[in-house]
Amino acid sequence: MNEAMVEAINEREPAFLSRDGKGKGYVCPQCGSGSGPKGTGLHRDPGAPTHWKCFACGGYFDVLDLYGLAFGLETFPEKLAGAAAYYGLTVSAPRRMTERAAARPAAPEPDCTAFFKAAQARLAQTDYPQRRGLSAATCARFHLGYDPAWRNPKAPETVPPSPRLIIPTGRTSYLARDVRGKDELSEQEARYTKVKVGKTRLFNAEALDTAEKPVFIVEGEIDAMSIVEAGGEAVGLGSASNVRLLLERLAEKRPAQPLILALDNDERGRKASCEMEDGLRAASLPYFVYNPCGDCKDANEALQMAPESFLRRVGDGERLPEIERLAYLQTSAQGHLQAFVDGIAESVNTPCLPTGFDALDRALDGGLYEGLYIVGAISSLGKTTLVTQIGDQIASGGQDVLVFSLEMARAELMAKSISRHTLTLALARKWGTACAKTARGVTDGRRYAQYGEREREVIRDAVTRYGEYAGHLFIAEGVGDIGVTAIRERIARHIDMTGKTPLVIVDYLQIIAPYNERATDKQNMDKAVLELKRISRDFKLPVIAVSSLNRMSYGQRISMEAFKESGAIEYSSDVLIGLQLRGAGEATFDPTEAKKKNPRQIEAVILKNRNGRVGEKIEFEYYPMFNYFTEKG
Repeated sequence: MNEAMVEAINEREPAFLSRDGKGKGYVCPQCGSGSGPKGTGLHRDPGAPTHWKCFACGGYFDVLDLYGLAFGLETFPEKLAGAAAYYGLTVSAPRRMTERAAARPAAPEPDCTAFFKAAQARLAQTDYPQRRGLSAATCARFHLGYDPAWRNPKAPETVPPSPRLIIPTGRTSYLARDVRGKDELSEQEARYTKVKVGKTRLFNAEALDTAEKPVFIVEGEIDAMSIVEAGGEAVGLGSASNVRLLLERLAEKRPAQPLILALDNDERGRKASCEMEDGLRAASLPYFVYNPCGDCKDANEALQMAPESFLRRVGDGERLPEIERLAYLQTSAQGHLQAFVDGIAESVNTPCLPTGFDALDRALDGGLYEGLYIVGAISSLGKTTLVTQIGDQIASGGQDVLVFSLEMARAELMAKSISRHTLTLALARKWGTACAKTARGVTDGRRYAQYGEREREVIRDAVTRYGEYAGHLFIAEGVGDIGVTAIRERIARHIDMTGKTPLVIVDYLQIIAPYNERATDKQNMDKAVLELKRISRDFKLPVIAVSSLNRMSYGQRISMEAFKESGAIEYSSDVLIGLQLRGAGEATFDPTEAKKKNPRQIEAVILKNRNGRVGEKIEFEYYPMFNYFTEKG
């Protein structure tokens, strides 16, 4: 029975792994290949459809092997029980074995300290570092070693033993570099001259925190050591495909010094440099592009072929005065002028997004632009309904919309949208509101037996209409556990996965997870608003955030002072919209009576508009039972 089970598992996709950068394969759990934004990882072997191979580390696996690597399972019974449970299959193994496999945490990466020490003791057996221009001091600083008969510890049968330079990148990871010349390698061996073991890591990343001079960013580990050899400081990406790895590291902590982009002088290096520039500009990190290699392909080739000029360009002789001058000049408006012009050109391809409400669009100069829009109201005025209806209307035009619903479940928002469609369909067919359904009427299956044919037809057609654009709606739900960092990461992932920049909706501001548990509510709110503003700027997209109001505002005319806990709402928002019941603030106004009206008479007041008129009022009729807004007039 277990043989049939293994066959059934191996015929499946390893969906428990992350997709690779191109979305065509999976990230290799052995070496991390494919984790970059453009890199490829594991691919199915056409000659053996139940097996997967990684060209980076040479690994060759079936799905059961991959499951074991992904979850740190070593024995066959554990891997079988765990994979079977994942795919919903029944395996003939003791219940306690299945439970243990499912609960067992991923095994830690093996510590390579002893291997590194043994390799360092053998470094004198090879002259490879000297041939690459590296001194004994540089070798000692980076703990280089040598293994005359190295085998890949995760795939020992891939290639025969080979002499390797061992370059540690962390306590549990390293690069094994074949020291033989190309003419000494077989065709298979030539494919594995550089093999990474362990998790993909930046080389000499600590320089980002400790360097007292600008830090070069280069591709290879040996390139980074070549910069150090010439008197500079450098971080090696390990590959041009690891740009995102560096950007993620910089997002966690700003570098101590400006960065010097000096990637390889080839097409791949230039593309990676452009990608890195985009990320650094978005993060407002200081950098400049500088070529210390002349006509050589990379830093190590320059160290070997033109050492004198390379030393001048990297060392204090030519580099520091020129770099300091360039760095200062970049602070002028002239230094940012090209980016400004490029932004104008890019805006042609990123037009504003019409909300679907004509009067509101006119007040907003056509619709939503890059920036932070905040919509506030007291309870029961439909602020969530209005914002999500705008999201639906924009999604129906083919634009992606990413909703962070911090209070309502995904199913609730979907039910609200379908309820809205039941009303519009029923009215369009002149069947009356009796055929329309509330959100509860849509989701409560017990009521369907009592519905007439028209009611069922309206619900079916409403679901169909919603389905026509639901593929452009992405709803992330959470209660108190989604903060601004998670929002930023989810937006970046959406863009990576789809290639599309979404409209972002956050419902609502006051329950975003606090940035700091020890900070006051006002401090956390200010931080959330400022970060949402940065997100809109960095990703060049509109963000709509819903806000509640303080209780002093109930029954009064809407104003900026009504917004809760945060002066940042007033100062950081690009557009501030307040909803109020028509007549609010008048002497005879009764909010209870105003709420009894059906539809409710709602006014959207433009309280702030950084690039347009303020004070305008857009009149709406709001049908709370059916989650529907329509402009009056």
